[in-house]
Amino acid sequence: MFTASQSEGQQVKPSGSGYAAVNGTKVFYEVYGEGKPIILLHGAFMTIEMNWGQLIPELSKTRKVIAIELQGHGHTPFSDRKLDHATLANDVEGVMDYLKIDSADVAGYSFGGAVAYKFAIQYPKRLRKLVIISSTYKSSGWMPQINNAFKSMKPELFLNSPMQAAYDAVAPDKTKWTKFLEQMINSARVPFDFGDSNISKISAPVLIIAGDNDGLDKLELIKTYQLLGGAVCADFGVMPKSQLAIVPSQGHVSLMMQTKTILSYLDSFLK
Repeated sequence: MFTASQSEGQQVKPSGSGYAAVNGTKVFYEVYGEGKPIILLHGAFMTIEMNWGQLIPELSKTRKVIAIELQGHGHTPFSDRKLDHATLANDVEGVMDYLKIDSADVAGYSFGGAVAYKFAIQYPKRLRKLVIISSTYKSSGWMPQINNAFKSMKPELFLNSPMQAAYDAVAPDKTKWTKFLEQMINSARVPFDFGDSNISKISAPVLIIAGDNDGLDKLELIKTYQLLGGAVCADFGVMPKSQLAIVPSQGHVSLMMQTKTILSYLDSFLK
């Protein structure tokens, strides 16, 4: 499954890592490379390595990469604190304060993409560019099958999964796995909508990357792109500052494995 370059990528070591005390808890981060900062926010139940392990070696050649593990994920301890997008976005700002980063590009995948949208709404002055990979800012942005899956999800589904193995490898307290799953699942069942008007007010350029069959409602995705100023006829006007990329023959999980494709989009957009 892994090529030689991918396995080499997994051996890149962070130049710094640790915990930032924020909002009554502590949040784990890793820093790689030098240059303009980009913050990476992983998907649900994942770790930095599991989500970004193939991209960080390339991104960190020209950028300062700050990868964060959200509440209860990976090295970041479980907390009884209410789990919601607003709180997690506030944690991201707290890590930026701790690392003395005034503003940064922010990239989020899936669950992390929703947190990234919330960050863009709450802290516009801290954001340069926004990258959203296979994610949405509202429950209705997912196809009904996905929302139904959230309703029926149980902790047992994750027993002996790659996600549990990744968690067990780095979690400060492995006994919190089931409590963490329950907290995440309960959170996923709560419908959310950050508001079309708030999305339309995002002034930073946004790159949306989606798989053509990744569970996102593509009609809603086009509406999102329109809110960001896209889906126009640029030949009769100006090319929008935001971009939309639909990657063919990709589902939600397989999309994140398209390292070269995602990198090519990131490189051109972030420049």
